[in-house]
Amino acid sequence: MITASHGAGTEPGGRNLMLRAASAAVLVPVALVLAYAGGWPFLILCGLGSAGILWEWAGLVTGRSDPRILVPGWAALLAALAFVAMNRPGFAVAGLAIGAVLAGMAEAGPPPGRKAWATGGVIYAGVAFLGPALLRRDVEFGFTAFLFLAVTVWMTDILAYFVGRAVGGPLLWPQVSPKKTWSGALGGLAGGVVGGTLVAYSSGAGAAGAAIVALGLSALSQAGDLFESAVKRRFGAKDTGRLIPGHGGLMDRLDSFVVAALAAVLIGVLHQGTHAPARGLLVW
Repeated sequence: MITASHGAGTEPGGRNLMLRAASAAVLVPVALVLAYAGGWPFLILCGLGSAGILWEWAGLVTGRSDPRILVPGWAALLAALAFVAMNRPGFAVAGLAIGAVLAGMAEAGPPPGRKAWATGGVIYAGVAFLGPALLRRDVEFGFTAFLFLAVTVWMTDILAYFVGRAVGGPLLWPQVSPKKTWSGALGGLAGGVVGGTLVAYSSGAGAAGAAIVALGLSALSQAGDLFESAVKRRFGAKDTGRLIPGHGGLMDRLDSFVVAALAAVLIGVLHQGTHAPARGLLVW
């Protein structure tokens, strides 16, 4: 959801930090209210977010809003939304796969690998939709599982940012991100574990298992952040957009959440089965 870069070097000024806080103060409650409501309101939120991510991805890798990526990609996301609403997650995955293939087939021209980037954009946007959508669809445990995931990611980002600023030290991966530090990464792991464990414990789930899962999700959320940074560096971009004041684009703010949400669903599916990923995540 709302993320913050962490580390040494030039930090955002006070005004930018205030913009970040103000944006989060608006967006976080909206996301939580719609997640609590579940059903169509939350599916539409996930669909709009993933559609925006695909739009930013297309602009990043092609320099424009390329319809050869957007048309099959958005059609696939719409089909996936409908299939999830009908409780047909397998069809949703298949629809996204078809959309990714069609986007790759339609895209052509330089730079080399453009087809792969087009295909990857639909897959990335599809993951951004399927992760939270499949996790929340469990009527009994869906909201708690989503809250567990969201708080883990949020606390990872917040602690990584402030610990990185306060402690500094060696950079985590300077070739990809010139600001993220090892101290921030470790602080983020600690924050994610504490946040996720508190949510699980308050819901009656086992704290020990929740701490292990939160640790893994926290690490993967930071990996997602680094992946998005690597993609931006590949195409010479600082941000993917300007949609969110003080934050940048949707990809900039949801990069940590995308990978962690997919992992959360996979953990739940492996533990409980395809029809109850949220239940499986919480009783791991």
